[in-house]
Amino acid sequence: MANYSPLLIKKYFEENSLVRSAIESFNNFVDHELQVILEENKVIEPTIIPPNVDSFRIKLDKIWVTKPEITEADGSKRPIYPVEARLRKISYAAPVYIEVSAHVNDVQRESFTTQIGSLPVMLKSNVCHLANMNREELIEKGEDPDDPGGYFIINGTERVLITVEDLASNVCMVTDWKDGLVAKLFSEAGSYKIPHTIEKGKDGVFYLTFTRVKRVPLVIIIKALGLLKDEEIMTTISLDKQYDDVLINLFEFVGIKTTEDAIDQIAKRIGITQAKDVRLERMEDILDRYLLPHIGIGTEHRAAKALNLCKMLHKFILVESGALPADDKDHYGNKRLKLSDDLLGDLFRVNLKVLIGDLLYNFQRLVKRGKFPSIKVIIRDKLLTSRIYSSMATGNWVGARKGISQRIQRLNNLNTLSHLQRVVSPLSASQENFEARELHPTHLGRLCPVETPEGTNIGLRKNLALMASITTRTDEAEVLRALREIGLKEGPNAH
Repeated sequence: MANYSPLLIKKYFEENSLVRSAIESFNNFVDHELQVILEENKVIEPTIIPPNVDSFRIKLDKIWVTKPEITEADGSKRPIYPVEARLRKISYAAPVYIEVSAHVNDVQRESFTTQIGSLPVMLKSNVCHLANMNREELIEKGEDPDDPGGYFIINGTERVLITVEDLASNVCMVTDWKDGLVAKLFSEAGSYKIPHTIEKGKDGVFYLTFTRVKRVPLVIIIKALGLLKDEEIMTTISLDKQYDDVLINLFEFVGIKTTEDAIDQIAKRIGITQAKDVRLERMEDILDRYLLPHIGIGTEHRAAKALNLCKMLHKFILVESGALPADDKDHYGNKRLKLSDDLLGDLFRVNLKVLIGDLLYNFQRLVKRGKFPSIKVIIRDKLLTSRIYSSMATGNWVGARKGISQRIQRLNNLNTLSHLQRVVSPLSASQENFEARELHPTHLGRLCPVETPEGTNIGLRKNLALMASITTRTDEAEVLRALREIGLKEGPNAH
């Protein structure tokens, strides 16, 4: 029987690029992620407005990226190709435009389109001039026709965004810790990235920790979210079994009969000492905004949050009793790879907030002087551009991360391809972390089992397998719709 493997592999690489996942990720960032980030900051309300105006709002309506271009010294604009950016030591970047409208007393005063900065463009992505060019056209433009793309050109230097391996967010994992079991969940939504921890004290009480809320009994938080009856809490945790550990916790806080009492108890425990109405308001705000923000940040999401906390507690009890095994943090199903859409999303989100802060400062300064400026005059497009370029050029990223953007290695073609496929763990190279460095069975077919450096980075710096591809984020609404079609019933008592 003939061996078709070499033929199939050859056919695969004719149709698929090694850096396909990186390019798809950047396309997703430009097409979808930018608009999502804009929606998070859609309405801007200055605190200082002209005295004759009742309300003033600035709305950011739409954002889009065009093809890379250069503005010459005389002000003329023309398209720029990667070879020119390399030779002239400039950045291969495309203008980012935004549609802005100003509303005075809920009536639109002005609406305009303005450039808010330039975004470095990944070679061979949809907004790159080289996309869909054939070999002859690439050679004509001064490009190597076999170059895979998937990198950026910043000030003439070719730089690659390294894929970062991290624990999956919004997933509850129960693992062994120093003093016993711990259930951990990293709740991630937009700019919120909040770790939640459930642990069991020596007194048998379950405690929850998140942001300012340190070691507060879990039952009190569940009651504060509106799940008040003890029986209801028990059935939400488990329909078919009553757990003694939960009964101890319910008996301990049986005196809390209203959500107000529960919220007040939490506020006192975390040291909020103002008047009762202010105390309750502040605590409600903390619960709505910082407790499981991936579920939602409004009061209408409290019931869903209570339900999720009960399910987390149920999993903790099952692992503690030995009915379920503890989660393996090194299993690749519990990891997520952050490509350019996540990394650039973090960078753009932070810097857009800086731009909005600068816009507000300039607007309010002019209003204090008795002027009512046009928004068009006070948007500084250089601010966003310079901050993004700075991070891309140095590799120093938001969240105090370093080495995210690296100068591409061009010693030989294989070295370049290896660098474009690199996956880095955020763990410190100076610590032992033996289990994280070991080869895990789930790496097979996803990560190369051979290519990793010797020395302190062994097992922390890895490379994708040659034919590995990374799926983009799945829309939760679509998954829920598919599950409903095959019989999913929603609600705490649905079977």
